[in-house]
Amino acid sequence: MAVTPLHRHSKVKRMVVSTYQAASGAGAAAMRELELQTKEVLEGKPPTTKIFSRQYAFNLFSHNSAVLSNGYNEEKMKLVKETRKIWDTAREILKRSPGLVVIDDRTANNFPTPLEVSNKDDVAASRIRRLVSQEGNYGLDIFVCGDQIREGAALNVVQIAEMLI
Repeated sequence: MAVTPLHRHSKVKRMVVSTYQAASGAGAAAMRELELQTKEVLEGKPPTTKIFSRQYAFNLFSHNSAVLSNGYNEEKMKLVKETRKIWDTAREILKRSPGLVVIDDRTANNFPTPLEVSNKDDVAASRIRRLVSQEGNYGLDIFVCGDQIREGAALNVVQIAEMLI
């Protein structure tokens, strides 16, 4: 959602991405397991791990997909394949992009969190800044989060259907 409008303006040549997937991306059974694990952990019991190979509740780990011979997992390689000189105009481009909201209040240190975007259709972009580890004005550092169920699955299906009708 955030890269496409920027890429249309100025071709993206390189991205360094950290992606964190919600349990919902693995389906309803994974969500039930997450709920069960949460209860178990809060009760001091060992968590049930049938869908995920390790505890998902109160935890964060690399995407639950196969690691390829290049050392990257399949999910990260999707991002590499789907995207390929963006800069200060990036904030304005993102503000005008449908399905995207910019929440970037540096003064109040207010940036979106996954919890705040839950049950919302729009994807949130924030912390939009020049990538200081890249020489020149060729790098952009940005934080993006959205509701995995809405934008990652259900909403996309509805939007595609609307386009076809």
